[in-house]
Amino acid sequence: MTAWTPAQLSALSRTDEIRVAPDRRDGTPGPLVIIWSVLVGDELIARSARGPEGGWYRRARASGTGRIRVADEDIQVTFESASDADHAGIDAALHAKYDRYGPGPVGSIVGAKGAAVTLRIRPV
Repeated sequence: MTAWTPAQLSALSRTDEIRVAPDRRDGTPGPLVIIWSVLVGDELIARSARGPEGGWYRRARASGTGRIRVADEDIQVTFESASDADHAGIDAALHAKYDRYGPGPVGSIVGAKGAAVTLRIRPV
């Protein structure tokens, strides 16, 4: 597994939205879907706003692989459970980055409900 490059980390820290495309069951790329994400240290973290039934989240959990697009760059990634993550730290990062959009959107991805659908996204 490789690490994020400094340029990728910079782009990820500057953008509110990334696009994710988990692979389909047959290994072909799925559609790009806009999601929110945060960097916690040098780890890219995302949560499903629609809980465990969110389409991109279900596909990411099932395949474990796919790609993201940020700053016009497609990056091959893995999607991994982050059940062992610092969820209080992730919640704080999400609030710091997205609270300006109001309590509704952020409320769907913080707390115990958000912690249950947390994924690490890592470059391959």
